[in-house]
Parts: sequence; C-alpha cells; structure tokens
Amino acid sequence: MNKQNLELLGLTEGATKEEITSAYEALRSKYLEERFMDGETGNNAARMLTKIDVAYNELLSEFTETRAPEDGDSAYARVEELIKAGDVQEAQRVLDSFNERGAQWHYFQSVVFYRKNWMNESKKQLEIALQLDSENEKYKEAYRKLNDKINYDAKNGAGGQGVYQGQTVNSADDEQMGGNWCSSCIQCCYINMCINCLCNGCCR
Repeated sequence: MNKQNLELLGLTEGATKEEITSAYEALRSKYLEERFMDGETGNNAARMLTKIDVAYNELLSEFTETRAPEDGDSAYARVEELIKAGDVQEAQRVLDSFNERGAQWHYFQSVVFYRKNWMNESKKQLEIALQLDSENEKYKEAYRKLNDKINYDAKNGAGGQGVYQGQTVNSADDEQMGGNWCSSCIQCCYINMCINCLCNGCCR
C-alpha cells in the first residue's frame, strides 16, 4: 500500500479498510471545521481536505484492484440492499469497485453521501447524475428535494456545518429547530419525505 497515503491518514502498513475509512472520516470532520477559520489555518484545512480525499480513494482502490468485477446490475442491486440495511461503508466499498461510473453510479453515491449527512457532496453527485442523464425524473425530483432540505436547514439554524452535514430526524439539534411540538412534527415529516426520495426512491 502507498506509504505516503497511509502516513497522511496517520496509519501504518497493513491497515484494514475499516481503519482507513475511520481515520479518513475523523480527519475529514476535523478539517471541515477548521476550513472556516481565518488565516493559514483555514487555508491549510482546505488543502488537507483535498489531500486526504485523494489518499483515501487511492488506498481503497488498492483493495479493489484484485477483486473480480461484478455484473453492473447485480452490483447496483447489492448497493441498494446495503443502503436499505444501513451499511453505508460496505455500499461505498461496492461503489468503489466500479470501473465505469455513469449516471446511476453517481446517483447511488449521492444516496450514500446523504446517509452520511454529507449534504454538499450528495448534491454534487446528483448534479453529475443529471448531467449524464438529464431526463431522469427520479434524479430531478431527488435533486429538488435535496436542495429544499439544504435550504431548510440553513434557514432553521443548522449552522456553518449545515451545508456539509445537514440535519436528520435523529440529530440532537432537531429538538431546537422550530421551537414547538407542531413545527417539529412538520419538520420530521418534511425530512422524512426527503429521505424517502433519496433512499427509498432508488428501490423503484
């Protein structure tokens, strides 16, 4: 495995995929917070985000190079099953094994990012899916609802990280949004609609 990439993530030779993913996500969370700081701290964080993204993808690709390719349809069905089961790390691993990455690949990648609460990344993947398949109604509807959710979070106190992480119906901050039971109920229904669009919609 690439020693430089491992060192960048604070790992050593022989690290498992789970360790690589865990180290990447911890560093990514750290630099996402620091990127909004003033001066060199923020600039360095922005540079490091790019570096760890590259290192992470290259390290994962080393695990999949020797893996026998799956049939496209069956692999997407597998991704769908894993997403339904909540195993987003394994879903990501299967997606990483694809050599050809068309509109459907980017759609499923968007769903995985959504499940991780990486809202901006989810949006970017949907935009690519729409560029590749601009007439797909499922993608267009998912994109519209995701934009609505990001805007909703921004207007209701999701904060600086909201554009990246968003809110889910299980997050602690949700109880503070809206200020009363009625508005919280409406919010839960709205966000559930978004989740159904992105996650359950892919099963149709």
